[in-house]
Amino acid sequence: MNFISDIPEIQGLDQRRHLVRIAEELDVPLTARVQQLIDSAEFRRLARISQLGLVALVYPAARHTRFEHSLGVYRLALLYLKQLSYDSRFLEIMAPRDAERFIVGALLHDLGHWPFCHPIEDIDLPGVPDHELFANSFLLEGEIADTLRDDWGIPPREIVALLSEKPRDECSRLSASMLSGPIDVDKMDYLVRDSIHAGVPYGRNFDQQRLLGSLCVNEAGDGLAIAEKGRTAAEMMVFARYVMFSEVYWHHAVRSATAMLQRAFSLLHHDLDLDQLFRQDEHQMVVTLQTAAENGPAYELLDGLFGSTRRLYKRFAQFSVFQFPDQYRSLARRPYPWLVQCASHLADVLGERLKMPVAPHEVLFDAPPMKLEVQFDMEIFFAKEGCYRRLGQVSPVVKTLARQQFDDYVKKVRVFLHPRLMFEAKHIDDRESLIDQAVIRTNSA
Repeated sequence: MNFISDIPEIQGLDQRRHLVRIAEELDVPLTARVQQLIDSAEFRRLARISQLGLVALVYPAARHTRFEHSLGVYRLALLYLKQLSYDSRFLEIMAPRDAERFIVGALLHDLGHWPFCHPIEDIDLPGVPDHELFANSFLLEGEIADTLRDDWGIPPREIVALLSEKPRDECSRLSASMLSGPIDVDKMDYLVRDSIHAGVPYGRNFDQQRLLGSLCVNEAGDGLAIAEKGRTAAEMMVFARYVMFSEVYWHHAVRSATAMLQRAFSLLHHDLDLDQLFRQDEHQMVVTLQTAAENGPAYELLDGLFGSTRRLYKRFAQFSVFQFPDQYRSLARRPYPWLVQCASHLADVLGERLKMPVAPHEVLFDAPPMKLEVQFDMEIFFAKEGCYRRLGQVSPVVKTLARQQFDDYVKKVRVFLHPRLMFEAKHIDDRESLIDQAVIRTNSA
């Protein structure tokens, strides 16, 4: 195989012989060696893990799976390579064997995800691995490892390095940028796919074909850039991501459900075999958590999420960086154990005010996690001038939505109460003061 265009999967884009259809009306080419990977038990498990998890409690149709998403990312990886194969600088950096490794990495990039993975990772509890590292056990032994060696001629450890290790050379940095960077195959798929299944237009409001057609290599040769003609499409993608976070991923009811799951998991995780738990599919994990909870506080939280009646906690207070900067900064990006302690102090404060017992698990704090989102800025190549400029330099949209501002403005701090408690507390009009008291008590403890 002498050229990237000779790779069977890329040829399959045009041959259209063996295809699988995913939403919306997208045909994904399959070869025997791709089919061997997606038919493995480890990959089929992704068909029983929803892409958006608790979002379906608010957007009922958002029940698509990580299996579907992985196929979408794989298809985009082929399109990226097909487009970039016309770039002579790209061909100098990435040989066909490197491109095949990238295709496999794109297909298997979510292999280590467990159900509700991101909410659980965000609270950073001891014993919880990074999902990229958790995938290693699936990649280094078993059916997938055998397929990589026998059908692809790729040592499994090379895929492990691509997905979970710091890139060490120009080619691996470029591959990493295509998998997880400002304009990677993952974001390009999930923004559109999540938008389709949630039934909202926001994630589709950018010109994907224009963006694909403008892909090129950055000035250093270690990451993706876009040609000047793709600037508007890139700006629209930045804004699409901003609105999807604001209206879907960080919708207040989605975050209520997220806070409930995180609190339940934090109560239970010491008594769980996490390695076994994270190998389960979504239904199995929910049953395991409910069984472990017995009749304790965690069970009440889980029953509100997964029981016969949806019973989400209600908003007691909400702080944005521009409306309540002091409260926001006192609570945002705090370690999760600190937030739990603060919620417990607020439960005491509310109990004193309402003259009734308030259990610690009936008060939940939801705040932006310590880890920030990937910055969306990237290089634009101006061919007529023969120079590169950062998108943030030439785009007011991207400059405004730079990394810190993006997180601060779409990820609000919220305080949720159990519905019965919210009924009693609805007339409290000095909520900020009560929360300030809880923060002071926590900092003094």
